Amino acid sequence: MASKVIIAGVGMTPFLSPKAQKSYIDFGKEALIAAMKDAGITYNVVEQAYVGWVYGDSTAGQAVLYEAGMTGIPIVNVNNNCSTGSTALFLARQAVESGAVECALALGFEQLAAGALGTSYNDRPTPLDKHLALTNNAFEGADKVPLALRVFGAAGYEYQEKYGASDEVFAKVRVKASKHAVRNERAIFRKELTVTNVLDSPKMFLNLTRLQCCPPTCGGAAAIVCSEAFAKKNGINSGIVIKGQAMTTDVPSTFSENSMMKMVGYDMSKNASDQVYEQVGIGPEEVDVVEMHDCFTTNEVISYEALGLCGVGEAEQFIMDDQNTHGGKVVTNPSGGLLSKGHPLGATGLAQCAELVWQLRGQAGSRQVENARIGLQHNVGLGGACVVTMYGQNN
Repeated sequence: MASKVIIAGVGMTPFLSPKAQKSYIDFGKEALIAAMKDAGITYNVVEQAYVGWVYGDSTAGQAVLYEAGMTGIPIVNVNNNCSTGSTALFLARQAVESGAVECALALGFEQLAAGALGTSYNDRPTPLDKHLALTNNAFEGADKVPLALRVFGAAGYEYQEKYGASDEVFAKVRVKASKHAVRNERAIFRKELTVTNVLDSPKMFLNLTRLQCCPPTCGGAAAIVCSEAFAKKNGINSGIVIKGQAMTTDVPSTFSENSMMKMVGYDMSKNASDQVYEQVGIGPEEVDVVEMHDCFTTNEVISYEALGLCGVGEAEQFIMDDQNTHGGKVVTNPSGGLLSKGHPLGATGLAQCAELVWQLRGQAGSRQVENARIGLQHNVGLGGACVVTMYGQNN
């Protein structure tokens, strides 16, 4: 990082079911107010805003921010599928780091409908046609399965075929998420589950059961970033900084090797995390807490290896030995993750940011990771983009 980028303030709403019938404007405004209160600033000092959402009409960002004021600043709307929130943060961080502005806002929200995610326009090619072709060609009847379930189910199946991982190891990921979410008042699902609960839930596709899939969720989250000089001038807590950040997109191996794991972002994740470790000079062995993109249990298992948290083919033992929770090597998704906290697409990356900032400040309450000093965020979207961010103390 060329210069320090301070996390001035973060905020997020409780994540809710679509049945809550709250609008994206309500979620966005609530998250923004929380982040401004945390930073101790008002909206009029924000110089640029990057606003993320996936399902909605154009200029939704303006519709939300105009509730806070019409200050005439640039408002950039961002849509990068499930990596939308962290893409907004990537842009806000760049704006501050480059010196273009001293203070920038990243805001994300989502108002999802009930049911599986689908395409909005059926009169044109979808951006995921190449991804879906891989699964459709590999598994009979896959074209009848909802999009995300199809590709992540296929990726998990490939991992099991390649390394012999048991169904139980994937169920343990969901059990861990539920145990963590019990301590998170903002999580949508706070009931603790057992391996039996997970494996006995309805089979969805290949080896994936319903409880191994994240739910459709609504909510909002925000982060305000600023320069060190701005923080000092405005009395902002400058204790937490973005130490490193990388954003990657697909490479030829996503499709050329007919690998379902690579098609859902294994190589994007590895490339992004490798860049961050090199930027910062800190390796995965020094990371204390991770907020990982666990949209399905299969993706969490795959991502342990992509991020270098364990060796290739070693995720099963890593999980079975409880190295991914309190008392283990690295606490993964203390928030409950996407599986239990929820996954409102545009807000997810910024909710991960908020959780890690609270952890590194020592403000995470009963889910606090002991002596947390380095946090890693992993957010991936099909189509594709992956953002990996490292946070740490300002020293």
